[in-house]
Amino acid sequence: MLNKIILMGRLTRDPELRRTGSGTAVTSFSLAVDRDFKSQSGEKETDFIDIVAWRSTAEFVSKYFTKGRMAVVEGRLQIRDWTDKDGGKRRSAEVVADNVYFGDSKRDGAGDYGAPPAYGTPAPSRSAAPMSGPSDFAEIGEEDGELPF
Repeated sequence: MLNKIILMGRLTRDPELRRTGSGTAVTSFSLAVDRDFKSQSGEKETDFIDIVAWRSTAEFVSKYFTKGRMAVVEGRLQIRDWTDKDGGKRRSAEVVADNVYFGDSKRDGAGDYGAPPAYGTPAPSRSAAPMSGPSDFAEIGEEDGELPF
């Protein structure tokens, strides 16, 4: 049997990091995921899906993700039965995240999300000017013949 789900959407709110009584990290958030088709009225519909992440994944999400950030969530669907304050039986569906990935880059957003630069690369300078002057690259004209690959 298989219970695997992959979603890509934007966070509808900032993740909430909490700890269980034993100190285990848990965070919850919601993703807005557009459907691949339009409704009969021609409108694009969106599903709002509750996500819960545990341990190091919870800490990662709470540190680097904020409302509006695109995320790719890989996990499993979990259905929970519960009783509301009036004694009614309720059922909730949520995705338990095994892995959460960035679905966009810092350049796609409107600001610095606090993510560290990739290992071995210097952080970009905000005052760097575009490079000008000679380059090691030369344009290939039509008279140069066939490309070497």
